[in-house]
Amino acid sequence: MRFRAAVLHEVDAPLKVQDVEMAALRPGDVLVRLRASGLCHTDLEVIQGSLAYPLPIVLGHEGAGIVEAVGSDVHSVKPGDHVICSWNPSCGHCFYCDRDQPILCEPFTRHQPQGHLLDGESRLSVDGRKLHHFSVVSSHAECCVVPEAGAIAVPKEIPFDRACLIGCGVMTGVGGAARVARIEGGSTVAVIGCGAVGLNAVQGAMLQRADTIIALDRDPVRLAMAQQFGATHVIDAGSNNLVDQVKALTGGRGVDTVIECAGHEQAFRLSPEILRPGGQLVWLGKINVGRDVAFRWGALMGEKRIVRSSYGGARPRRDFPWLARLYLAGKLKLDELITRRIRLDEINDGFAAMIRGGAVRTVIVF
Repeated sequence: MRFRAAVLHEVDAPLKVQDVEMAALRPGDVLVRLRASGLCHTDLEVIQGSLAYPLPIVLGHEGAGIVEAVGSDVHSVKPGDHVICSWNPSCGHCFYCDRDQPILCEPFTRHQPQGHLLDGESRLSVDGRKLHHFSVVSSHAECCVVPEAGAIAVPKEIPFDRACLIGCGVMTGVGGAARVARIEGGSTVAVIGCGAVGLNAVQGAMLQRADTIIALDRDPVRLAMAQQFGATHVIDAGSNNLVDQVKALTGGRGVDTVIECAGHEQAFRLSPEILRPGGQLVWLGKINVGRDVAFRWGALMGEKRIVRSSYGGARPRRDFPWLARLYLAGKLKLDELITRRIRLDEINDGFAAMIRGGAVRTVIVF
């Protein structure tokens, strides 16, 4: 099977849209005809070389489309189903899956950094050369092949360009608030960084009925969006005395929960400083894995609980339909996240806009 895909051949070079070949489906495979794919900052990290993956590779991990064909062992989805792709499909029976930690699934963590599916192999090639999958999805293409656990059926009423957002940024942000932090009604929350993940953390805190939601960012446009998504207070992260400003809004103690979404050393250092003693800190942002972050030790004292989460505690079969239903019920904002819709041929312009800043989510529409 041949289809068009955006292929990264070398770091810091433009992606090349070209015809690629897909091998025959294996028994556990699902072939998805993609209808939308979101551009995520993690894709950009691979393009710029701060996140190393084997090349050539088809990027994209935030995709939605229609099931076109399934392997002989696939039973949970069928041709014609509308699905969101999960970038963290799990085997369901390894050491970590048995301990209810599917994000750490051993076949996933072993094979996806090598650009392979869960069986340790690729299904893609370009010009007769092996082509790598990105995070077991590779959605910047007209089609993708994913394991059964990576194709999650959702209601057909949700538009594809909004559905795809659930597969990464929405799940990570809303899940960070609802599934990881488990924010309680009436509590106080601070969200640092109001990009796609941060805005969803804000609305996740709102869905959990937090009483005070403080959004911090340097961009006034994103702060205004944070208010639209449920923030009760906004603070310019470039201003002085950030700790004092947050404490002034929380009776001098600091907030019950901090969700860090900026992925910046200063944001990581700030996060425990504005957290009250006994509070919980959820780090959703990330920086280059080889870099150090320093903290004032006293800021970590006081029985504070710290957790790093990569996917907002996602259980895709439980959570993707839940989020889709919330959107369809008018309780979850997705339309407002989309800054721009583009064609596959415009993908390099999309990433250039991401580098310039201002875009929340650019979505490829097929």
